[in-house]
Amino acid sequence: MPLLSFIRRNASQTLAVYWLLVRITVPIAILTELFSRMGAVRALAPAFAPVMNLVGLPPELGLAWLTGMLVGIWGAVPLVFTLVPAASLSIADITVFSALILFAHGLPIEQKIIQKAGPGMVATTLLRVGGGLLYAFLLHHVLAATGWLAGPAAPVWLAAGAAPDWGAYLLNLAETMGWMFVILIVLSFGLELLKAAGLMDLMMAALSPVLRLAGIRGEAGQLTAIGLFLGISYGAGLLIREAQSGAIAPRQIFLSCVFMGFAHSVIEDTIVVMSLGADLHGVLTGRLAFAVAACAAIAALLRRLPDSEPAQPVA
Repeated sequence: MPLLSFIRRNASQTLAVYWLLVRITVPIAILTELFSRMGAVRALAPAFAPVMNLVGLPPELGLAWLTGMLVGIWGAVPLVFTLVPAASLSIADITVFSALILFAHGLPIEQKIIQKAGPGMVATTLLRVGGGLLYAFLLHHVLAATGWLAGPAAPVWLAAGAAPDWGAYLLNLAETMGWMFVILIVLSFGLELLKAAGLMDLMMAALSPVLRLAGIRGEAGQLTAIGLFLGISYGAGLLIREAQSGAIAPRQIFLSCVFMGFAHSVIEDTIVVMSLGADLHGVLTGRLAFAVAACAAIAALLRRLPDSEPAQPVA
């Protein structure tokens, strides 16, 4: 039966993507947590203090930024007000710091997933970190010049800094991977149903003008939209399958991954940093505008380069 054949084929492809994500995510997550608990992150943090000065932040926040890049947003959030009292930070400080970790967080896991889709890990990592620094630098100077957001930080909540024991950590990791499986299955079949019903075309019609400005077109735009709302693990995870099939041009895959690196999981991540006291326009509106402009510039540069053999996704 065609329906059963479709279900089996789609489920098999999704399971293959999920197993690939498990093999990437679980070992790197455990190793990163181990290094963090051994004090390696804290030992390296002072080297990042000059960068904090560049964007007008207290040097102590270098540890939180480094933790965010290695562990993820939820690794950085508990450290912020532990390292620097909330009373000594402004809304502008929290907004600039939030921009830094929104651009580049959980890099060992997310960049490995992006690499599996085809783009080189070094290039896309440098773009994410460099893009975040450039945006934070510009944002800091705009806020400093205008006095906008100069009021004291008013966090909605202060995250507890105590880390769970290994048993609790592994349980949380298992729950995360379980939810990832559920979401991937729902996304995979939901995407096909939306395509069949014609709803995907309507959704993309609303987003396509913005994505076209960034140089992203066709099916790459659909998967970029998934990453924009749900995160790199899902957007780039599904992009892996399309890259392996050759259905999307390598340059479109690269631009999609770059855009997702600049702006992804915009609902959940934005809510998290706003709970710290970050300003919505600084961490969402401005970031999206920067992502579109930066990707448009990269797309223009790519059009000037000669075509080359497409990079094959890493097995």
